Amino acid sequence: MPIRITGMNSGLDTESIITALTQRHQDKVDTNKNNQKKLTWKQDKWKELNKKVTSFYNGTLANMRFSTAYTKKTTTASNSNAVTVVTGDSAMNANQTLSIKSLSTSAFLTGNEVTLQNGTTAASKSSTMADLGFSGTNKLEFKIGDNAQDLISVDVAETDTIDDVVSKLRGATSSVTGTSLNFNYDENNNRFFVSAKNAGDSNNFTAVSSALSDKLGFNSTNYIEGSDAEIELNGVTYTSDSNTFSINGLTITANEVAENITLSTKQDTSGIYDNIKNMLKEYNELMKEFATAYNADKATKYKMLTDDQKEEMSDKEVEEWEKKIKDGLLSGDETISNIRNGLKSVMNLGVDVTMKDGSTKKLYLADFGIATGSYFATDENERDALHIDGDKDDSVTSGNTDLLSAFISSDPEAVQGFFTELSRSLYGKLSDLMKGTEYSSSFTIYEDKLMASQYSSYTTKISDAEKALTAAQDRYYSKFASMEKALAKINSSSSSLSGMLGGN
Repeated sequence: MPIRITGMNSGLDTESIITALTQRHQDKVDTNKNNQKKLTWKQDKWKELNKKVTSFYNGTLANMRFSTAYTKKTTTASNSNAVTVVTGDSAMNANQTLSIKSLSTSAFLTGNEVTLQNGTTAASKSSTMADLGFSGTNKLEFKIGDNAQDLISVDVAETDTIDDVVSKLRGATSSVTGTSLNFNYDENNNRFFVSAKNAGDSNNFTAVSSALSDKLGFNSTNYIEGSDAEIELNGVTYTSDSNTFSINGLTITANEVAENITLSTKQDTSGIYDNIKNMLKEYNELMKEFATAYNADKATKYKMLTDDQKEEMSDKEVEEWEKKIKDGLLSGDETISNIRNGLKSVMNLGVDVTMKDGSTKKLYLADFGIATGSYFATDENERDALHIDGDKDDSVTSGNTDLLSAFISSDPEAVQGFFTELSRSLYGKLSDLMKGTEYSSSFTIYEDKLMASQYSSYTTKISDAEKALTAAQDRYYSKFASMEKALAKINSSSSSLSGMLGGN
């Protein structure tokens, strides 16, 4: 920008005069900038709302469309110390008898004491194979299970220390199954200790007899074989190389030997209740978000602040002022109204359900003790919220009869039928509301494409307004410069005339 020097001859504050003369153009720049900023705030509010909607849509609501959300089962054991049971969806509702005959164990070898070549001095970790009386390279092998070909094999040089041997053995795997073993040398007791990494009979091991294995104490009689766990369920025997068994939808983990344990598998009514409660909780939170945005004060008296106004206010005052504007950006918004009404219409639907006696009945949320609160006794932003009668966490309805739990206990299939269909309808409604259009992207509840276009339009308007402002300022500065030049000539002529008259 060129340096403008004015007012030197006229004595006028031309900066202020030109600022006043071009204020209309400056106002246009400020208006477009403020409108663009307000649009950005509006986009941010919509993005946050959209994020919550898609989270509900893709998470809880998506799951509640399927029967797996309602087929929760649990298994209790008469001896919970002896066994732990995880219940799968395919488990049968039944009482079963379990006896734990034995637990799985891991094979373990305590080696003989290792001494140097003289046979009396204890070997340390730094002792070499030469110190033990070996020369050249010797092979050290362990057989895994019953397969003579499945070997862990390492070559041991005479310069290798006991510590080197331990490292080699720890890094080796068997030739067939890829099994490895745990190895350690206890220098305090001068012995090797070896154990299978997994329990069970199939993971037993044997040191292949050789002079080296004998000298290192691996041909010890202090060996405990690993064994499989054995249980008897309903008179049938099962074995496992671990203490865990997967049988007919149950994952049974044996903890101790015990007889005649009763396993009772049944429908987990509390699990079904909690899933329904959680879905309604998320729905209520979403509806409250929409209501709060829709019912907010438009705050029309809070206009966008100019830079000069911000300079006269504290940071906190500016923040509070702008918050008033932000809070009211979606007040009375038609899109929010359509979403709220659409979701409420689904929740008011009746669903045809097959009852346990085979009959078909149209049920509503009210039949399960689920409804909104009293209109006048409820806060404006919570009037769409649904309450469950008897819910101990809901102060509004905790004292009412718990119809939902009673319904789940008496006819869980009917409950499943109602809420799966209701969830599908709600899911479908949100799918329609988030369908991509000319003005909005897919999975978006607001016109994000339109807003992006509006943002670009403001950028163009701001640029055009700034150009117009600069042009107007340049015109006025040019005119004032011409005036100053003319005044300078007049002043110069006056000075010359005065000099001539003064000389006479």
